[in-house]
Amino acid sequence: MPTRECVSVIVKEKIKNDQEEACTLDGAVDRHGRPAIKRRTGTWIAGILILVNQGLATLAFFGVGVNLVLFLTRVVGQNNADAANNVSKWTGTVYIFSLLGAFLSDSYWGRYKTCAIFQAIFVIGLVSLSVSSYAFLLKPSGCGDEGNPCGSHSSLHMALFYLSIYLTALGNGGYQPNIATFGADQFDEEDPKEGHSKIAFFSYFYLALNLGSLFSNTILGYFEDEGMWALGFWASAGSATMALILFLIGTPRYRHFKPTGNPLSRICQVVVAATRKWKVQISDDDHDLLFYERDGIKQTSQNGARNILHTQGFKFLDKAAVITRKSDNDKNNGGDGENIDMRNPWVLCTVTQVEEVKCILRLLPIWLCTILYSVVFTQMASLFVEQGAAMKTNISTFHIPPASMSSFDILSVAAFIFIYRRVLDPLVERLTRKSGTRGFTELQRMGVGLVIAIMAMISAGVVEIFRLKYSIKDCNSCESKASTLSIFWQIPQYVLIGASEVFMYVGQLEFFNGQAPDGLKSFGSALCMTSISLGNYVSSLLVTIVMKISTRPGWIPGNLNKGHLDRFYFLLAALTTADLFIYIICARWYKYIKFEERTVGDNAHDIIDQCV
Repeated sequence: MPTRECVSVIVKEKIKNDQEEACTLDGAVDRHGRPAIKRRTGTWIAGILILVNQGLATLAFFGVGVNLVLFLTRVVGQNNADAANNVSKWTGTVYIFSLLGAFLSDSYWGRYKTCAIFQAIFVIGLVSLSVSSYAFLLKPSGCGDEGNPCGSHSSLHMALFYLSIYLTALGNGGYQPNIATFGADQFDEEDPKEGHSKIAFFSYFYLALNLGSLFSNTILGYFEDEGMWALGFWASAGSATMALILFLIGTPRYRHFKPTGNPLSRICQVVVAATRKWKVQISDDDHDLLFYERDGIKQTSQNGARNILHTQGFKFLDKAAVITRKSDNDKNNGGDGENIDMRNPWVLCTVTQVEEVKCILRLLPIWLCTILYSVVFTQMASLFVEQGAAMKTNISTFHIPPASMSSFDILSVAAFIFIYRRVLDPLVERLTRKSGTRGFTELQRMGVGLVIAIMAMISAGVVEIFRLKYSIKDCNSCESKASTLSIFWQIPQYVLIGASEVFMYVGQLEFFNGQAPDGLKSFGSALCMTSISLGNYVSSLLVTIVMKISTRPGWIPGNLNKGHLDRFYFLLAALTTADLFIYIICARWYKYIKFEERTVGDNAHDIIDQCV
């Protein structure tokens, strides 16, 4: 009878000769919970389905969001200030819900189930919005365009409307942070070829997001601006439904990682355990201290989660993983001291647990530095549009909607994704080959994004100076078409914002996904969304402060010819420059997370048997 070792060698040889039946090496499983087979799961087949799903879902979301402020003023009957305030609340709520989706995904449901459930909620919200708008709000028939506002509405109809848009916010918010991470899960980072594809996926993911919003900002935006709200909302509902169907079609192909439990409890356990051991002395030369870590072999083979290697810094937290002499003495006296600690995570935590908390603490300064960039980014949907509306927007008899200028941003994103991946990254790789690096690091890319954002604000400020120079002098009360300068002078600032997105937001997706612990990947993606959310709030706060402290009528009055919008742009450029210096300090201080190498050790033959 062949020995265990012989069987293992024979099976390994069989796998070597038949690579088509090889398992992924990152611990991914298929929908039945068995180790995922490379040929049958994941890769670009699943990745493309997720990219198309993202494009359709983005089209659906921005089909509502891009003109929601107009719907509130023309259909619901709110004034400009109330409508803008309600849209800000709604937008902020979307990104707050992203934290809920990330928590449920990482803790209990897993990314696939979380994406499916929240997409279904998203569809329900959009269908409800379409039905309620058509049946109750768009009365009398044909109302809702610029010159024909709708009548009053009952409290019940308004309650149904708000329920619909906040269901839409809940669905999209819970879905967004998980779909990017779930798409990255389809590529085995332990395989060189698939690892390269995983990095490329984030660029294509952001491109899909922008292409989806391009259709919303142009075609759907035009129909809704003309008062065809029901058509626009039904188009969004149909797009979201198609996205959900495509997502479900790919179910047999997807790779999964099992959730690792509630991260909040793990974080609290580290803080409590470290506090209880506050008297334990730890220094750099404490090599005699014994740190506790669970068996990484079993953990890796079950859910793909890797143990994290111990790092210096935040030494107080290290106390949570120290096996104290007291527990050893208890054991020597006939007790079960060490085992008691191991059974009580509020007394003794693993090194991996401690490093998870350290990782979050190290990520937070980087994340905080991205918020001011999001302030710059949000100007594209607000002040850039107001600036464009005060410029010459006609070519002969054709009117160019100021909001449609964001199309140049989207085209810039598409172009710079290609330029970066095909030109800049290979060039930097060749220039830095001696140092063993590969292209720009994620932190370097985010820094470049901040630099380009500064250039965008300077460009916008210069355009505003020339817009004022060519302003219509006798236009004392007008709020639009107040200058003879063509709106196409805005193209450089939109192009620069698009270029900065490729470096900043794509870099963020890669950075937070790669640096988040295995049990907190969706949380890492949620950080990107909350950065955008806080950017909206900080932008509103800055505008409020500037209007209060600047000489009347202020820098940003209703009639821009009487203001100094250029000064606000230059203020943002100065603030972003200061943020860049702080970011450089934080980036130099940052310590990259260090994982143990994935290995299945003595369980190799068991996993191979499951694959074949």
